[in-house]
Amino acid sequence: MLEGPIGAASFNNEFGRPAICGYFRTFEERAAGDPADRIRGYHKPIMIAAGLGNVRRAHVAKGEVPLGAKLVVLGGPAMLIGLGGGASSSMGSGASSADLDYASVQRGNAEVQRRAQEVIDACWALGPANPILLIHDVGAGGLSNAIPEVVAHSQRGARIELRSVPSAESRMSPMEIWCNEAQERYVLAIAADRLQDFADLSSRERCPFAVLGAVDARRAARGPRRAL
Repeated sequence: MLEGPIGAASFNNEFGRPAICGYFRTFEERAAGDPADRIRGYHKPIMIAAGLGNVRRAHVAKGEVPLGAKLVVLGGPAMLIGLGGGASSSMGSGASSADLDYASVQRGNAEVQRRAQEVIDACWALGPANPILLIHDVGAGGLSNAIPEVVAHSQRGARIELRSVPSAESRMSPMEIWCNEAQERYVLAIAADRLQDFADLSSRERCPFAVLGAVDARRAARGPRRAL
């Protein structure tokens, strides 16, 4: 009750994102006709937060991704996160290993998240000149989920290079790199002729990114995702 609101306030304000629709004051009033010892009012709750967003009509629907479009991962590196979540949470207390527990814990980086958001904001602010053709957040399943969905939308294929994925762990296996759920990452399809513009915006915001591959003419295969 004490640390939660303080932590949320620090995360909000240190990176310049206001708490829209929140309130921070108490209010008291003696209503007409009420006894002298009765005061009506409200006090600041433990935590109240809300967000307000809008999306331009041109950015609502996913567009077609042409041949040669670059597949880019924007944001933080791959980490040993979310690889044992289901298995770990299903075990009895004390029954799992330390390695499994460690690979199940979410660890975030608010600074990188904010930098990635600034890059995305700078891109959509360009309107029709937005270099982002399609964007997908990286959540459950990690890149193994995000990249196939980006590619399959236009019924195409892709060739990617796992060695290009930034990693914070030097000994991660290909499966761990492909499937981890490290946060603060997005997969984007960028027009090939606009890659330098995107790189310049990322450099300005000091947000890391990596080009993983490109979209090719092969149709999205049915069956195991490794076919992509």
